[in-house]
Amino acid sequence: MSKINQFTMQDPRYQYDVSDTHKNDDQPDPGLDEILSPKSDHGEKTYEGSGRLKGRKALVTGGDSGIGRAVAIAFAREGADVVINYLPSEEKDAQDTLTYLSDCGISAHGIPGDISDESFCEELVSQTATKLGSIDILVNNAGKQQFVAELEDLTTEQFCKTYQTNVFAMFWITKAAVKHMPAGSSIINTTSIQCYQPSAGLLDYASTKGAITSFTKSLAKMLIEKGIRVNGVAPGPIWTPIQQSGGQPEEKLPKFGENVPLKRPGQPAELAPVYVYLASQESSYVTAEIMGVTGGQHLP
Repeated sequence: MSKINQFTMQDPRYQYDVSDTHKNDDQPDPGLDEILSPKSDHGEKTYEGSGRLKGRKALVTGGDSGIGRAVAIAFAREGADVVINYLPSEEKDAQDTLTYLSDCGISAHGIPGDISDESFCEELVSQTATKLGSIDILVNNAGKQQFVAELEDLTTEQFCKTYQTNVFAMFWITKAAVKHMPAGSSIINTTSIQCYQPSAGLLDYASTKGAITSFTKSLAKMLIEKGIRVNGVAPGPIWTPIQQSGGQPEEKLPKFGENVPLKRPGQPAELAPVYVYLASQESSYVTAEIMGVTGGQHLP
């Protein structure tokens, strides 16, 4: 893993050495960063802030690990107060993340709970608004991904749970949060390259990402009347615990990410600057957009 900061010029093909991506294929679902092997980079040692989000109030779902942790760290180092949501089984990862956030001198809080439950989503937003005083950045990032090769093996239970976590929760949280969001606020939804180039075996996951993309664009047109911008980020193959906890089949892990032009998986730290840009006033003329971070496997 590279130790030099994000401003140092280097060949992007070799910026990270992520070998042995199949070393631990016995992760639980949901996956844990604590036992992810090899480790991923969330910007813990590399992300340097410059006050771009000073005074802002952010809620990040799935903020315990992976992309969510990288985003939360970047937001905190840019000066934002941050609440992260996570499942109770991810408490250890969440506490590690909260330590990184608190070290930034901002107000950092964790709220555990399952966002596939509508009443919890409403409580999550209410608690966040109370702890932070308001909400002006919402990152709908938490997601469920489980690879199932055969249609006959994809259960109704899994299909519904994937939609509840990835789509319904986004609707419930956003609907509740908008009541607390002033003009100038930003909503950022995590979609995926799977929306545009879906893989066999990710039928439920890929279709939720298609829904998220359309949700994002429609919502942007609805909420601009309140001065709220809505955008999405579409990651490509990013090295997070979800890959080792059933998100990819075991036989694909050794070559995970090699199919993109950069020939490697991305790191969560490589996505965080895009979320910072979309959250900040620098992107004031950007709404209803999906920004790809795909290693060259570009969006249509």
